[in-house]
Amino acid sequence: MSNDAATAIPAVDGPQQELPDHGIGASLPSADARAKAEGTFPYASDLWAEGLLWAAVLRSPHAHARVVSIDTSAAVEMPGVRAVVTHADVPGNATYGRSVADRPVFAADLVRHHGEAIAAVAADHPDTARLAAAAIAVEYEVLEPVTDPEKAFAAPPLHPDGNLIRHIPLRYGDPEATGEVIVEGLYRIGRQDPAPIGAEAGLAVPRPDGGVEIYTASTDPHTDRDLAAACFGLSPDQVKVVVTGVPGAMGDREDPGFQIPLGLLALRTGCPVKLAATREESFLGHAHRHPTLLRYRHHADAEGRLIKVEAQILLDAGAYAEASSESLAAAVAFACGPYVVPHAFVEGWAVRTNNPPSGHVRGEGAMQVCAAYEAQMDKLAARLGMDPAELRLRNVLATGDILPTGQTVTCPAPVAELLRAVRDAPLPPLPKDSPEDDWLLPGGPEGAGEPGAVRRGVGYAVGMVHMLGAEGTDEVSTATVKVQDGVATVICAAVETGQGFSTLARQIVQETLGIDEVHVASVDTDQPPAGPATHGRHTWVSGGAVERAAKMVRTQLLQPLAHKFGMSTELLQIADGKITSYDGVLSTTVMEALDGKELWATAQCRPHPTEPLDDAGQGDAFVGLAFCAIRAVVDVDIELGAVRVVDMAVAQDVGRILNPAQLATRIEAGVTQGIGAALTENLRTARGLVRHPDLTGYALPTSLDAPDIRIVKLVEERDVVAPFGAKAASAVPVVTSPAAVASAVRAATGRPVNRLPIRPQAAVAVPTA
Repeated sequence: MSNDAATAIPAVDGPQQELPDHGIGASLPSADARAKAEGTFPYASDLWAEGLLWAAVLRSPHAHARVVSIDTSAAVEMPGVRAVVTHADVPGNATYGRSVADRPVFAADLVRHHGEAIAAVAADHPDTARLAAAAIAVEYEVLEPVTDPEKAFAAPPLHPDGNLIRHIPLRYGDPEATGEVIVEGLYRIGRQDPAPIGAEAGLAVPRPDGGVEIYTASTDPHTDRDLAAACFGLSPDQVKVVVTGVPGAMGDREDPGFQIPLGLLALRTGCPVKLAATREESFLGHAHRHPTLLRYRHHADAEGRLIKVEAQILLDAGAYAEASSESLAAAVAFACGPYVVPHAFVEGWAVRTNNPPSGHVRGEGAMQVCAAYEAQMDKLAARLGMDPAELRLRNVLATGDILPTGQTVTCPAPVAELLRAVRDAPLPPLPKDSPEDDWLLPGGPEGAGEPGAVRRGVGYAVGMVHMLGAEGTDEVSTATVKVQDGVATVICAAVETGQGFSTLARQIVQETLGIDEVHVASVDTDQPPAGPATHGRHTWVSGGAVERAAKMVRTQLLQPLAHKFGMSTELLQIADGKITSYDGVLSTTVMEALDGKELWATAQCRPHPTEPLDDAGQGDAFVGLAFCAIRAVVDVDIELGAVRVVDMAVAQDVGRILNPAQLATRIEAGVTQGIGAALTENLRTARGLVRHPDLTGYALPTSLDAPDIRIVKLVEERDVVAPFGAKAASAVPVVTSPAAVASAVRAATGRPVNRLPIRPQAAVAVPTA
């Protein structure tokens, strides 16, 4: 991986241009980069308040059980304990959920997954709180868990809403169509955890008016506020969520299941209450990527052109609905991948089980199907005796093609260009071309493998994701830009989760107003809502709102000058802190034009609407799409099954490069997360119980595991309906890289590799006769 983010950005078409030092296109560093690097940045776990109490949550040790009784008397009587709350103490709604309110704050009659919250305690010391939680006596009647999603259809209902969350049947084309060549496959995708390095934490402070303020690393503060207020029995204006210290997010960063007990304890005690989850609590409490079972049948003609795709997709939602409906829609809609398919018939289901809840994780739905359809393309290439890259090139989507949902691809879709770029990129040298002691064997420098057992494989994958919400989601964001004393301030409730929104907002204002010093205000729910930090929303919707507000301020700034010189504001330009007219008559600085004035404007951005998929899986469900192609090179010890990723060549359509350094970092991080899903990350369960809920048992890739990640091409073809023409950058490499790694392992071993993460036995080559 490149140590210099700027050098990781290749030249787009044409000669390399010198990058600006501010505004759009500059590699402007994050404002909090120094504090984070020095360890002085205040994360949510660092919060403190006078008279602080500590919270602990009692969680179920069972995956499925009936709650016979809960006795809190021993905990209440412990010295230092100030409050104990259970389901009986929830004054408002007993359940919550972002899409479906089906998840209880505390289990009442039934426990539906391992780690479900039973009660919460507030005490004057964290150890006391945990001891008191452990002292709560719960009598369970253990029930047989339903952990196989295929068995959930016929199993007794696990929830009053039933076991089936959603079924989407997609019908496109002629069901009788068939191809000369047919390949089939069965694929399984494991449970990937977001595994935030900073576990969930927060502080709740009661207010004199009977409300409460919650300080936490929320990525969707207004929704979290509304959910919490409903459970507290309060109006939304009595609850304030203040976003603080977000240490990065891969989807939903802070589950309301951590925040709501915290607020209840603060309201009950009248004191500030802090919760800092342990790593085990973090694994048990938040949502994970949907484990998925996929069955595929691809039909093609003798030249390798796709005729029909048939698929069945089953998402394991775990105990509650969470984001399963949205994930299923993406999985079904993208089941054929970025390929032209004249006929497609897909059945998709999301079902409840007694496994841990699944929800938003970057590229949800799209990642699982990408691994399956790309495995099918490899099978098809092998059956036809074709080069895998060439087979893909014969079938790729382009602008103007139609998705199996009936939606026309109106955005730039340079899939062929991306695939050619990675195919034609130079390959890394073979081990024989470098000294053996510099060759990293699979399994590491001290691995047990022998060089003679190592085989190199090259594999390809192309992936796609949708941007913004889908299926009729009302996407809107509001931003205010203020200028006073030569300093600009951006007020927008878009949470900075590491995606770079705060830096982008500064760049937008610098570009539009010619003011270098720009601050982005901290986020809380007193500001107008901006929506969740998912699917590249804030680059598009919140960035668009900031741009519109800044342009309104620009007009306020230029109007007096334009009036004075008898010209329109369109004839004036701002660059490098100066205002000039087209004819050179007017030339002044932005600071002189401001002349102590205070200017401000508020604006909204709302993309064009979408619609839900109908009963045949048809509809214009997505605002925009982003694409990526990756070529993976791996070394596999075919005797031990150990895999080392040597090189990842990435080509991506980004619309427009807004910040080269940030873009390179986002792509590299996405590829690395995908490598984790391909090789190591699997939150394993046994009869619904999470095994090894820690960072020892759950193997995250580190910098030592990251291969050379080379961004060989970035296509800057602007999406005309998106502000700045930019596209979401980080989700699509996560979606594509696991499929590319699996493809390369297939090439090295000749094995089908139909499960992610790839197990060692799946990478052991079959002996030839």
